[in-house]
Amino acid sequence: MFGYSMIKMVRSHAVKIDHPLRSLLLGSYKPFKWVPCFMHTKLENWIKSRKKIEVVIEFDKNSPSFMDAAQEVITVSAHHKKCRVNKMFAPVSCVSAHVTPKGLESILNKCSCVKKVYLNREVHALLNTALPSAHAEKILLNESPLTGKDVTIAVVDTGIYPHQDLDERIIAFADFVNNRSEPYDDNGHGTHCAGDAAGSGFTSDGKYKGAAPDANLIGVKVLNKMGSGTLESIMEGLDWCINYNEENASKIDIISMSLGTTAGTYASENDDPMVRYVELAWESGITVVVAAGNEGPDSGTIASPGISDKVITVGALDDRNTSENRGDDDVADFSSRGPTPYGVTKPDLLAPGVNIVSLRSPRSYLDKMQKSSRVDSHYVTLSGTSMATPIVAGIAAIMIEAKPDITPDQLKQALTDGADMWKDRDPNIYGSGYVNAEKSIALIMQQGTSSEDL
Repeated sequence: MFGYSMIKMVRSHAVKIDHPLRSLLLGSYKPFKWVPCFMHTKLENWIKSRKKIEVVIEFDKNSPSFMDAAQEVITVSAHHKKCRVNKMFAPVSCVSAHVTPKGLESILNKCSCVKKVYLNREVHALLNTALPSAHAEKILLNESPLTGKDVTIAVVDTGIYPHQDLDERIIAFADFVNNRSEPYDDNGHGTHCAGDAAGSGFTSDGKYKGAAPDANLIGVKVLNKMGSGTLESIMEGLDWCINYNEENASKIDIISMSLGTTAGTYASENDDPMVRYVELAWESGITVVVAAGNEGPDSGTIASPGISDKVITVGALDDRNTSENRGDDDVADFSSRGPTPYGVTKPDLLAPGVNIVSLRSPRSYLDKMQKSSRVDSHYVTLSGTSMATPIVAGIAAIMIEAKPDITPDQLKQALTDGADMWKDRDPNIYGSGYVNAEKSIALIMQQGTSSEDL
């Protein structure tokens, strides 16, 4: 078996091929056990030239230039049918491509600029009484309520349906799935998340509203009707957000990402292109809030990009639908636990994530599949770290409203310092504790925004 050419390729270039891609290539030989031996060579040649694989190719930082490296791959790909470079991501020195195993072998053999090739793996929406529990209701600053006014949250998800509770506050929309220009949500997950962060509660007389009911929203659709996307689509969405801030006077302040994929096992977390992109957004001044994942109660299950040591990673708490009685609160069983594969303690904090009522997207996939979860005519109940994440994003919005010059690092520190702690509890389960918006805002107002103070 070790004489097969794709196995030789994997062994020769093991350092440059990530584990999921190696597994996919080696898995191509599984059908061989049912095929007569004399046909193996013919079947292997057919697979090598016809099997289509979506990958992300990363270039070495020592390459002469990103465009020269990309052109080298384009030139080699042109000699193979079904191979082509798809999109370019210069900020992280990567391109996405469609390749065959034969084309991939040529790229690895002939393109000295290639550092790593990643499988363009699937990314999924992380789905599995909140505001009073998070102390995020009716917070006043100078006797005026904090509502997230003039703060913008980008919801990187399945889209946003223009619900009545969003009051025409969807100021931009980008679609990397179907290339539509008007806001929509054919899954329903992104709409629920938008409401968790910034719903006004208009159609429920204020009963079901988000932490930042006056914040602006931007829908960035990177997941399809079924709630699935790829590494490539997520990178496109994040790249768009960074470029949006470079091209517009009104900036994205917060990115909310209730999605993720199983964390890879690379030499370091920054070898993951999705982690590098969220950290680029963070370094550009955007506060990034990411779901921890729904793979609990096992340890070491934090999803990527929540494994980043920079971004705010949110786990889910079950408040038992009681905002006054904190004694029965506990982490939700499904909430992913740390540490990350790189030894980083995660999540950073917890927020309500069980039975959260928020906006319904009519006739969407989730709306049709979970009719029993509908609340009245305009809302739906969902659970998951997906719901906890935008609640924290909404709290971040009112913090930015209170202190517009606060940096992402300072905001994260105030959130973790202001959380309600559980004594002697594992920080890889509970993080810094249960988010407390009042305490976090009091911290930034009392102590200023210098890193020394926070």
